[in-house]
Amino acid sequence: MKAYVFPGQGAQFVGMGKELYEKSASARELFEKANQILGFRITDLMFAGTDEDLRQTRVTQPAVFLHSVILAVILGEDFKPNMVAGHSLGEFSALVANRSLSFEDGLSLVARRAGAMQKACDLEPSTMAAIIGLDDKQVAEICQSIEEVVVPANYNSPGQLVISGSIKGIEIACDKLKAAGARRALPLKVGGAFHSPLMEPARLELAEAINLTHFNEPICPIYQNATAQHVTAPETIKENLIAQLTAPVLWTQLVQNMISDGATSFIEVGPGNVLQGLISKIGKDVTVSGA
Repeated sequence: MKAYVFPGQGAQFVGMGKELYEKSASARELFEKANQILGFRITDLMFAGTDEDLRQTRVTQPAVFLHSVILAVILGEDFKPNMVAGHSLGEFSALVANRSLSFEDGLSLVARRAGAMQKACDLEPSTMAAIIGLDDKQVAEICQSIEEVVVPANYNSPGQLVISGSIKGIEIACDKLKAAGARRALPLKVGGAFHSPLMEPARLELAEAINLTHFNEPICPIYQNATAQHVTAPETIKENLIAQLTAPVLWTQLVQNMISDGATSFIEVGPGNVLQGLISKIGKDVTVSGA
């Protein structure tokens, strides 16, 4: 069975989507529609902007979403998913790809999400760090022992867990985790503590937008970040999408569940190949490739 997966923030690169725009009339039409919906020419920033331009949350999230969704559209008849999933932001791409959301509604929600997350980041300085080479349970226990806000945020693959929290909380956690035997505790260059309680203001704002948006019955199940379970009911999809902003991304568990349910081939749709690397570490007997 084929599983299509969609990357999240961090997969962006200068020039992303330019080749799609130049080679496909369908892609050009969607990119231009996106410029109108967003109210600025995101294509200029994607195709010819700087790394700094693309690191702005208001640009990064729509840019990665557009690259992924338009690539899925270009695949046409070749895009035949048995199941889909997306990493964090990528969940929105997956929901457009499996037709739960229209392109327009998906992009509008992503733009709203990016704005809400940026505002939450501005309220309190916060960050994230990647912890390599320590058992997930041990990382979670050490985070729980710290009085500052610090929580597991992304269960990326066995032995690779990203934590999220206040600046001080992350500093304390990194020291404690290195002392406990972590191979690396690497602070990440991100705008804030994504997938932590510090995103609660963003969750409330996005919830309002999601609840006003129409979701269709999808053409195949989506495995969602907040629960790692497969879902087809539109109302449940909405609930999990709202929970996602403050809940950890259960990527390891989600991929394991997809494999248990019959996935043998994983195709990453979007910029980069980060998910291919993670999936190779989670499931040794599956094939991974890019679209």
